[in-house]
Amino acid sequence: MSGLLEPVITAEELARRTAQLGAEISERYRGQDLLVVGVLKGAFMFLADLVRHISIPAHVDFVRVSSYGADVKPGELKFVQDLDSPCKGRHVLVVEDIVDTGNSMSMLLAELSQRGAASVRLCALIDKVERRKTQVTVDFPGFRLAKGFLVGYGLDFAEDYRCLPGVYELIQQEGP
Repeated sequence: MSGLLEPVITAEELARRTAQLGAEISERYRGQDLLVVGVLKGAFMFLADLVRHISIPAHVDFVRVSSYGADVKPGELKFVQDLDSPCKGRHVLVVEDIVDTGNSMSMLLAELSQRGAASVRLCALIDKVERRKTQVTVDFPGFRLAKGFLVGYGLDFAEDYRCLPGVYELIQQEGP
């Protein structure tokens, strides 16, 4: 897919909202054992900026999951990379780039709860509802958007566009 990039969220808006989220998260988890779990690959830029604004002690870890592919059964989640840190008894904040259908996040949150986390909450840069199939609560939403194929600030299309400083809608151009 090649196409035009229409700005949706500027770098300045991202910086402002990320700082606000960091303050909200710091207040919510003050005095608690916080484990921040970034979902790779898309959340890496958002997570890096977000944790700089969390003013309380927090540990950071990463997962990489897949809910589709030849070796994954429907309704199952495969850990391509699992946590290195235990979540038992800890307050876990999952940081995701975009929640779209909700399927993967629903399964990931349930899995972390089953591992004995004291609580599991979700922070997502973008809470996108147009294709939501599974009810998922985004406890700390960055931006709520209804639609669009979004790229930039970690979001990709075929591994392209991740490093753009803002979020853009990729609008497919008709071929000649």
